[in-house]
Amino acid sequence: MAYYKSKTVVTWLALLGGSLGLHRLYLAGRRDVLAWLHPLPTLAGLVGVHRMLDLGQDDRLAWLLLPLLGLMLAQAALCAIVYGLTPDERWDARHNAGAPVHATGWGPVLGVIAALVVGAIALMATIAFSGQRYFEWQVDEARKISQ
Repeated sequence: MAYYKSKTVVTWLALLGGSLGLHRLYLAGRRDVLAWLHPLPTLAGLVGVHRMLDLGQDDRLAWLLLPLLGLMLAQAALCAIVYGLTPDERWDARHNAGAPVHATGWGPVLGVIAALVVGAIALMATIAFSGQRYFEWQVDEARKISQ
């Protein structure tokens, strides 16, 4: 017998733990291969953060790894938005087949609002960091060539 899958719970799980795949584990269970793949780029991004803090901004491996964390946070926020904005009838038909439609209230809406804020910050910071690192690298390469 399947248990009731709450749209509110999965929206907040996607926002708070989506970069680790917690929302997919909640919906599909332990057999979901994609859920187990989520932690890999997230942990690689955290390694990039650690390298950046230890070695400074000139560490090129950190340049490559750090954006993975931002992208995983942004995708988690996007999943929270999609889950939170799914109509209750469609949600229950897909995840709670045979159960009566359950009105979710404000929980998913507040989760979507939080996901918009977190996702926008994560995505814009990732784009800004990556762009800055790329252009600084281009300037350094041009200086090396001109010397």
